[in-house]
Amino acid sequence: MTRHWLKHFATGLALAVMGAAAQAQTYPAKPLKLVVGYAAGGVADITARKLAQKLASSLGQSVIVDNRPGAGGILAADAVAKADPDGYTLLLVNGGNAASVALFKTLPYDIVRDFATVGGIGYFNIVLLANKASALNNVADLIALAKSHPEKLNIGTVSIGSTQHLAAELFKGMTGLPLTIVPFKTTPMLVTAVMSNDIQVAFEVLAPVMAQIKSGDLKPLAVTSSGRFAGLPNVPTVMESGLAKYQVTAWNGIAVPAKTPRAIIDRLNKEINAALAQSDLKEMFQGLGMNVRGSTPEELHEQLISEVAKWRDVVVAAKIEKQ
Repeated sequence: MTRHWLKHFATGLALAVMGAAAQAQTYPAKPLKLVVGYAAGGVADITARKLAQKLASSLGQSVIVDNRPGAGGILAADAVAKADPDGYTLLLVNGGNAASVALFKTLPYDIVRDFATVGGIGYFNIVLLANKASALNNVADLIALAKSHPEKLNIGTVSIGSTQHLAAELFKGMTGLPLTIVPFKTTPMLVTAVMSNDIQVAFEVLAPVMAQIKSGDLKPLAVTSSGRFAGLPNVPTVMESGLAKYQVTAWNGIAVPAKTPRAIIDRLNKEINAALAQSDLKEMFQGLGMNVRGSTPEELHEQLISEVAKWRDVVVAAKIEKQ
């Protein structure tokens, strides 16, 4: 009986492998769908649509962007987790998906177990901003002010649980400063508060504030990534400014449902990295405040696991209540 069972198991396994190989050889045979957990017109949506155009050209099939905003990206991720693992439904995955594990009591999926990572796209710099008339010029000035005026320094961010908010909480925790973090509903509200000096500094993604930085209305004190942003080469990193282990980026990449054939994942990874190597895409993404950075599926998987752990620790330390 054991030999009989093993024979049938081996036959079934061989047929499954052959079926997956045949599927990969004909892939893609129909349009693909890229699900985005944000509304049309935002930076994530623009990024997804530009990449979709490049992929459609190289794959020979349309890549339709499906916007499913709401619940911090949970609706979009859930839709992809439940889709057929055939390579035709993709997810624009990002740091918000990793943070959701710590921010919500329950999720309808496991962000690590229920997805297969395909590859990274890049990361968005977060910038520490001050009013143009502020006496603050760098992180050292900010730390000195906070120490001399305990509990009177306000740091603005958008949306509790956003990468910007968690970046502020991490800064507060690592410096041990008595800072008050003030969340705003929208970026325009945050910018208005900084420019009117209602708050002293703010953490925000570069893209929506680049115009005010270029015009001189907002003063960049530092960026939170591990290296300087090419679009603002004179602005140092927080790490350079004395907080050696501080590093935060708002990153994104592509994932598919778990059990998607590896051959299809490899094909998608190859096409994504080829698209990211094109100069027009690099220039456009840099204009959005993003540094292009492709990856292997394994590298993105490791990043996802690392971010889940990182933000869990920050949320616990900051005592942010789960939703």
